[in-house]
Amino acid sequence: MHQFPVTRTCPYTPPAAYREIAEEDPITKVRLPDGTWTWVVSKHEHVRQVLNDTSFSADRFRPGFPNQAPADLRPGRATSDEADRTILTMDPPQHGPARRAVLGEFTVRRINALVPEIQRIVDEQVDQLLAGPKPADLVEAVSLPVPSRVICAMLGVPYADHEFFQAGTAAMIKRDIAPERRREAFGQVRDYMSDLIASKEADPPDDLLGRQIRQRRAEGTYDRRSLAALGFLLLVAGHETTANMISLGALQLMDNPAQLAKLRSAPEGTAGAVEEMLRYFTIVDTVVARIAVADTTVGGVRIRAGEGVLTLGLVANRDPSVFPDPDTFDLDRSARQHVAFGFGPHQCLGQNLARAELQAVFDTLLRRVPTLRLAAGVDDLPFKADAQIYGLYALPVAW
Repeated sequence: MHQFPVTRTCPYTPPAAYREIAEEDPITKVRLPDGTWTWVVSKHEHVRQVLNDTSFSADRFRPGFPNQAPADLRPGRATSDEADRTILTMDPPQHGPARRAVLGEFTVRRINALVPEIQRIVDEQVDQLLAGPKPADLVEAVSLPVPSRVICAMLGVPYADHEFFQAGTAAMIKRDIAPERRREAFGQVRDYMSDLIASKEADPPDDLLGRQIRQRRAEGTYDRRSLAALGFLLLVAGHETTANMISLGALQLMDNPAQLAKLRSAPEGTAGAVEEMLRYFTIVDTVVARIAVADTTVGGVRIRAGEGVLTLGLVANRDPSVFPDPDTFDLDRSARQHVAFGFGPHQCLGQNLARAELQAVFDTLLRRVPTLRLAAGVDDLPFKADAQIYGLYALPVAW
């Protein structure tokens, strides 16, 4: 029985343990850090089934819910108060209304209206990159500030506070952080969001949080703590994931001259390239965890109520029955059916925003920094093998 979580040792190749699971037993049991076991599913069709089946609960507060961190390090365990729950951990009937309440902020139409602002932010960060010393750190210059500034603008969070919440996020997602520091970071960022919302209550501004205050008051459902939980989720998820995809995508293009030349010759292909990057890297190995609330069958295997399931998205996105020659990064591939954003009713709320940011960054880098190149060997780069979200701590570049 494999021990989870598994550490990535290569940015381009899934760990050997994942290969063994995919090839030998795509629905199998694995051992968690606390000594318990859970199911792991790795085929694309099975992952989508679990994510779309109401027989599996997203409620991580249920007894037996599988978690890859030791008990005292588990994110989301810092509190079990109902007001602190987010759409990530809700099941029907609460989940649908809670998601719809904020879904309008992330529609294609709403995000398209934000594109000029996203582009302005990207251009400003690239200006700073080009005006600075060489080599430069692309993570510090572009990858992290772009999504951080965008989500701050959307939520109405002062960007001047970015170092505070970025440090808190980093502490929450690292596997080896001391329990006390993780809990402290969680509490600090959550309290920061609550205080920020309180400051908006007297005269709610026209930002996401302000609009949510007005909308919930009109519906008679306003609760500061509940909105703070949502704001916390959007702030943390809104910068960390996209930042890592920018870094890894840029690395892949710089380390793959043939694919880079192809994209440079046909820049209209950036949107498709972004989908292939999302599939290829799948920065969260296990898209989500679930717990069965009723006996059900997945791929001929009986999973009983009370048993946990991990959906191994990194392997599902390398499923050869869906993605031929899956270990090849192929800009001509149609990869939109990947599960990097999940699937079903809990599919990532911010996926349209992430796509817009990624496309703006890569379009701009290709146009404005055509000679961008790595300033270090791939083997010397500091990858986030110690974090729940894979990426790079730094990416030295020159031009």
